[in-house]
Amino acid sequence: MLNRFAPLVPLALVTLLFGCAVHSPVSQQQNDQQIKNSATAQSSVIYQEELATEKELADFASSKPYQLPVLADSILERGLSLVGTRYRMGGTSEAGFDCSGFIGYLFREEAGMNLPRSTREMINVNAPLVSRNNLKPGDLLFFATNGRRGRVSHAGIYLGDDQFIHSSSRRSGGVRVDNLGDSYWSKTFIEAKRALAMAPTTVTARK
Repeated sequence: MLNRFAPLVPLALVTLLFGCAVHSPVSQQQNDQQIKNSATAQSSVIYQEELATEKELADFASSKPYQLPVLADSILERGLSLVGTRYRMGGTSEAGFDCSGFIGYLFREEAGMNLPRSTREMINVNAPLVSRNNLKPGDLLFFATNGRRGRVSHAGIYLGDDQFIHSSSRRSGGVRVDNLGDSYWSKTFIEAKRALAMAPTTVTARK
């Protein structure tokens, strides 16, 4: 009985091999197309997220009856007048500031805003995220300076022209101005938020 089917074996093998030769490239082509479509979809999602962020910033700004730069100028003018104020852990007054205490003091005094006390809470405020190339004076900057990548431990306020003001440390002289482009700050920078978008609509900057 085996001899009876022997002539059919070579024919079956040829048919099987021919079938693989025909379908394999088509399957590979489909896989390549699926990968390409997936990458395109991911790029589209990222682009849409960037557009959403920019639109969110525009919506925040246009919904306020005042101009954000006016409040920013008031905050930063007061901040610059405090350059040289000593660093004090837990400090929230002109007797001495830590980094979040300094920010909280300025926003409370000049914009009527009560920001969270710690940097870990402050970074989570419900305010628009701002990209590094879209920073405006008054934006909050957050850094990971304790060696733990991505974990916030320091904060400052953007001045403009890549400069920011902060209460740095006891060793570095307390309240001072530094350059965001310096390798240390550029490396430890996490993100920025436009907290002034949350300011009360009744606030007017001090004369």
